[in-house]
Amino acid sequence: MKTIGLIGGMSWESTLHYYRLINQGVKRRLGGLHSARILLASVDFAPIAALQAAGDWDQAGAILAGEAAALERAGADFLVLCTNTMHRVAAATRCMVLVQLVHIAEPTAAAIAARGIRRVGLLGTRFTMEEPFYRERLRARHGLDVRVPGDADRALVHRVIYDELCQGVIAPASRDQYRRVAGELVAAGAEGVIFGCTEIGSLLDAYDVAVPTFDTTALHAAAAVDLALADLPASIDSL
Repeated sequence: MKTIGLIGGMSWESTLHYYRLINQGVKRRLGGLHSARILLASVDFAPIAALQAAGDWDQAGAILAGEAAALERAGADFLVLCTNTMHRVAAATRCMVLVQLVHIAEPTAAAIAARGIRRVGLLGTRFTMEEPFYRERLRARHGLDVRVPGDADRALVHRVIYDELCQGVIAPASRDQYRRVAGELVAAGAEGVIFGCTEIGSLLDAYDVAVPTFDTTALHAAAAVDLALADLPASIDSL
C-alpha cells in the first residue's frame, strides 16, 4: 500500500471527511482491520484565508509547497491537496516535489464524463467560481461547459462556505439557499452540478439537486484510495 500525503486544514472540517472517506475506502477494498497509510500536514487556515483575501497567492503557494516537501521527506508516495480553492497554487506546490500531486479536477471530470454530461454548474468559493484555474482546466482538458451562479449568488455561496461551513455550522436556511442556487443552474441548462468546495457536501446531498451531483471531496478521496492500492489485489485480508 502506498502512503498518502494529505495537505489539509483548509478547512479541517473537510479534511476530517477526507480522512474518514479514505479509510472507509481502504476498509471496503481490503477488509478486516485494514486502514490507509496516511501522513497529514494540517495547516492553520486563518493565515491562508488572509492571503487568499489579499490576493497573495505566491505566499500561499510557498506555504503549501513547504508542506508538500515535508510530506515527501516523511515518506509520502503521492500528495492530495484537500481543498478545491488552493488548487489555484497546485503548480507551485507540485514543483517542489518529485512525487505525484493528484489534482482534484481530474477525478471530478472523469466522473462527469462517465455520466455523459458536458454542461455542468459549479458551486465553490468565489475564487473557484470566478478565476480560470479550475473552470479553464475543465474546459480545456475535458471539454466541459462550466456555468456559475450570478454575482449575488456567488457572494452568497462564498459567504456560507467561510462563515458557516468552514466553522462547522450547518444552517437549514443556507441549505435552502444552496438548493435554490443549484436549481437555478439546472434551470439554465446545467446537466450536473459540481460541489466544488470540499465543505459543500456537509450541506448538500445528491437528493437536494434535480440532476447528478459531483462531490469533489468524495471523488478526490476515492482517487487517492485507487492510487494507494493500485499495486494490490482486490482483497488481501487474512485476519
